[in-house]
Amino acid sequence: MAKSNKAQSVSELLAALPSDRQAEFEQVRNVIRHNLPPGYEEAVSKNMLVYQVPFEMYSDTYNGHPLWYVALASEKSYLSLHLMSVYGDPKLAKELSDGFKDAGKKLNMGKACVHFHSAQDLALDVIGRIVSKVPIEKWVAIAKAARQTTSKTRRTKA
Repeated sequence: MAKSNKAQSVSELLAALPSDRQAEFEQVRNVIRHNLPPGYEEAVSKNMLVYQVPFEMYSDTYNGHPLWYVALASEKSYLSLHLMSVYGDPKLAKELSDGFKDAGKKLNMGKACVHFHSAQDLALDVIGRIVSKVPIEKWVAIAKAARQTTSKTRRTKA
């Protein structure tokens, strides 16, 4: 999807995907939606499909935008799945890594972003388990604790 094409809705984002990516994107989207704990909402942000905490539930975010939990994007030469809960949680990161290894799949990942070309590149059952692990209340508590730690660190350095 070209970065200049800014989808405003989920249906617009899906319709704008190149035809060769639509099925792959939808397959991963279905895994996310099937395993997503209750309360998260599906939205479009920064030309990505995001699963986020409703702003009405938690608005004290570091950037003033809804708190993301998972995001799915179509980049220029690959697809990406952002699993924010894996970043900073060594247990979840290990579970993801071990799950891919056990499934015979190669995990191509940055800090919280899994790069892939096809849904077949992913251990989809493992992705589903990771997505299902953090209920919305726990995710908000993690974000609040991180904000408090950041605030304390800034005050200490000042």
